[in-house]
Amino acid sequence: MKRRLISSLYVQVLIAVAAGILLGIFMPHIGSALKPLGDIFIRLIKMVFAPIIFATVVLGIAKMESMKDLGRVGWRALLYFEVLSTFALLLGVIVVNVVQPGHGMNVDPATLDTKSIAAYTAQVKHEGIMDFLLNLVPMSIMDALAKNDILQILVFSVFMGVALAHLGERGKPFVAALDSFANAMFAIVGMIMRVAPVAAFGAMSFTVGKYGFGSIASLGKLVATMYGTCALFVLIVLGAICRICGFGLFNFLKYIKDEILTVLGTSSSESVIPQLMRKLENVGVSKPVVGLVVPAGLTFNPDGQCIYYTMAAIFIAQATNTPLTLTDQFVVLGVLLLTSKGSAGITGSGFITLAATLASLGKIPVAGMVLLLGVDRFMSEARAITNTIGNAVATMAIAKWVGALDEDRVQRVLNGEVDPEDLEQLYEGVAPEPIPLVPLPPNYAADARKSA
Repeated sequence: MKRRLISSLYVQVLIAVAAGILLGIFMPHIGSALKPLGDIFIRLIKMVFAPIIFATVVLGIAKMESMKDLGRVGWRALLYFEVLSTFALLLGVIVVNVVQPGHGMNVDPATLDTKSIAAYTAQVKHEGIMDFLLNLVPMSIMDALAKNDILQILVFSVFMGVALAHLGERGKPFVAALDSFANAMFAIVGMIMRVAPVAAFGAMSFTVGKYGFGSIASLGKLVATMYGTCALFVLIVLGAICRICGFGLFNFLKYIKDEILTVLGTSSSESVIPQLMRKLENVGVSKPVVGLVVPAGLTFNPDGQCIYYTMAAIFIAQATNTPLTLTDQFVVLGVLLLTSKGSAGITGSGFITLAATLASLGKIPVAGMVLLLGVDRFMSEARAITNTIGNAVATMAIAKWVGALDEDRVQRVLNGEVDPEDLEQLYEGVAPEPIPLVPLPPNYAADARKSA
């Protein structure tokens, strides 16, 4: 039992995170030099990220029985994302006004070093809505794959999936080959995940070693408020959605604990997307829904980033004694409803989007963002974890909404009655293809075994 516990990925990652924090505190010069360990892991994941997204989306659509299913899933997903993003932004506004973490700092924006902001944002250009729409269409699919451009890959994958679905029998050889390719990609992910503890150790050592705890003492209230707000969002908002969908939040969090701890160590929600997609399929979500919702959620459902945007914007106003009326705060919220979309997947995207939003408003000093530089890395863990949990819950909720969730299977897996991998083997070979967008009957597997 003890050996099995130590061999569990989540235990190894947890130990690595703790060891990284201790190294960063007591030997910061060594800890700050270990950043490449985390960077290598992120690169390994990004190496297979684009092929997995492409294969999963294409297979999901190609196996749909009707193109109406695609539209049915798509518009519900976008509606869900917009509603949840609004909730996240509103929660950030409410909490930052109640706690007021920036009150009393009395910072003069004229005394701040704006060169730091210029250096931080120089590599990323914020684009308007028309540029965003134009960039949805790739100049070349090879270019989109090379750049890991999620939205462009998603657009091309939808076209490919629809084309294969219309081809019918003529497209089946390619679908079968793509299915084998996807399985190979997931096998590579399994190999990569073995080094996740090393990556978590390196990333946490760097974070604590470079920034330390002492340097953020004056901003600790903001960091604590950010983590507390994210926890409230997960427990209250996402918890309520889980109850509506018929399963418990804590059982679900336990099921995806490996992914949560990996995100904690790497500060990247992208680092767990391939294995999160596989787990959601194993728990009972139809492959087409997983293939469409998870990649789209990276861009359109950044719950953690939305909380950060409103909290950071109003924190800067409080710290610099910039008066904001209720109308001003609603304007901030409205602008962020638009600017928060489309930048996910870019390193430092949260910081860039916030800078562009403040610049467009013209009231809150952009120079005040210098105050966030020392703690942005610490808050990125909260953002990434909340984004990951929010995306996973969104996939379950949308699957429930469109009738693509096997609720009996969900209960059996989340309650620990059966290993999800074993259950996947149980269904394999007896479930009809294509996978229907309706739950399987409760006694489906048992009846299949009896008939066999």
